[in-house]
Amino acid sequence: MKNQTIFFPKPVYISETATIAGPKESEGPLQKYFHYCLKDDLLKQKSHEHAEIKMHTAVINQLLQRAHLSAKDIDCAFAGDLLDEIISSNFTMRETDIPFLGVYNACATLAESYILASSMISTGLIKNAVCSVSSHFATAERQYRYPLELGSQRTPLAQWTVTAAAASYLTSEKSDIKITCGTVGKVTDYGVSDANDMGGVMAPAALSTLLAHLKATGTSPTDYDLILTGDLGHSGSRLLVKLAEKEGVTLGTNYTDCGILVYNREGQDVGQGGSGACCCGLVFNSYIFKKMKEGRLKKVLFMPTGALLSKTSSLQGESIPAICHAVSIEVE
Repeated sequence: MKNQTIFFPKPVYISETATIAGPKESEGPLQKYFHYCLKDDLLKQKSHEHAEIKMHTAVINQLLQRAHLSAKDIDCAFAGDLLDEIISSNFTMRETDIPFLGVYNACATLAESYILASSMISTGLIKNAVCSVSSHFATAERQYRYPLELGSQRTPLAQWTVTAAAASYLTSEKSDIKITCGTVGKVTDYGVSDANDMGGVMAPAALSTLLAHLKATGTSPTDYDLILTGDLGHSGSRLLVKLAEKEGVTLGTNYTDCGILVYNREGQDVGQGGSGACCCGLVFNSYIFKKMKEGRLKKVLFMPTGALLSKTSSLQGESIPAICHAVSIEVE
């Protein structure tokens, strides 16, 4: 590791992805890129938590079908979500006969999964892995803010938790898209305690990881076709640009955020944009992955961000720590 960055000694490839998008996400600008779109976010289940589990299970099965694999072909699964004790992932994996490592870094979980899986694949400990995440608007609101039944008014800085599930197949077998290195973030806390202001919470973490990554790799923002943060939304992305400028780093037109891309802000009433553990997974595994497969993007710095709060910490008046991990992904 050099300045928080792990350079993988042997190539690790993302050879296949799968996505399931909720109804609201399927009404957004990226609809045609999603692999499967839901019309009902309850999925005929008795609760939205059960619906998220069903969605997470389905996207792993979908990934295996798309990759022409079975569960017995997978060495390990790295999965996470936003719910207490990552129950969506835990309950999903009891239905899937794959060795399982549960991970949690809130909305940065997919990047954490990529770094952990790539480290094990690159060093020969395993040959392949499934990395998956899920989130659901109704379950996240119930846990972190207020149940929807209360009809609570949303604040100006609020974002909309993405209802979706996403899964990626990582392997040592040569493919078109390669993970070259991963920068492990540090926890930052600038004293923000508003559970609705996720962009303000996570922008400093994104800056910290971006600076560490650029220093370790000897690169600048212009070396990437795209720098993609996870779910800072409109306000958080503007904040990151300003914070970077103070450090002498210019984020130009090659920078955007998954929370901005996933919804039509004006037409869908989503506040500052998308958030959630699967915000980045849904956007990268569909829209961005396809653009890379087509050669329209050749080098992407993927930077999911996470707010590390819980309902207990918020009730006890704690400020909200945050983290961001960066993964450099290139077309081979």
